[in-house]
Amino acid sequence: MKIGVLGTGTVGNAIGSKLIQLEHEVKMGSRTADNEKAAEWVLNNGALASQGTFADAASAGEIIFNCTLGGVSLEVMQMAGADNLKGKIIIDISNPLDFSKGFPPTLYPDLSNTTSVGEEIQRQYPTTKVVKTLNTVNAMLMVNPVALADADHSMFLCGNDADAKNTVKDILQKWFGWKDVIDLGDISNARGIEMILPLWVRLYGSLQHPNFNFKIVR
Repeated sequence: MKIGVLGTGTVGNAIGSKLIQLEHEVKMGSRTADNEKAAEWVLNNGALASQGTFADAASAGEIIFNCTLGGVSLEVMQMAGADNLKGKIIIDISNPLDFSKGFPPTLYPDLSNTTSVGEEIQRQYPTTKVVKTLNTVNAMLMVNPVALADADHSMFLCGNDADAKNTVKDILQKWFGWKDVIDLGDISNARGIEMILPLWVRLYGSLQHPNFNFKIVR
């Protein structure tokens, strides 16, 4: 499958590299076609890896992973281009964390509580199929949940399109190894998923490492 990854940071690198290992073609997108981080990622991942602009990656991908910071995700989607996003599944991993006043971060008021990054992407690009997931763990666990408690912990997802959610659930379970995937419902539930992050960053501060997750016992 051809997949577009938007973002060159730790999350984009982890997602893109895992997809390459699974023998998918991955184009990593950034603001410029010659981004140094993307170029290094391509060099490290071989012939199935390529790079380009956000628009290039969105155009190339049958499925798109949004691995950008939540505060710039809507700008990134604009740069990716509505025509390149039309009809596609967007797996939104972003979080609306505002570090402008230091640590711990807060959530951007205009992207939380009564809305979310996931909702705003869906609202502004109604022909896409946004599925929110993977934003509640660190990058390593996203693609390798078995590294913690033999994957005996939970991952959430939500979105408006049932078929898209089933596709993403298959990706989580069959490609990445998640055992417990909980569907919370429509994309408005991205509010709750994103609002876990203030707790997550405080746990990170207390535990002094990011290798933890939530398990829903029922």
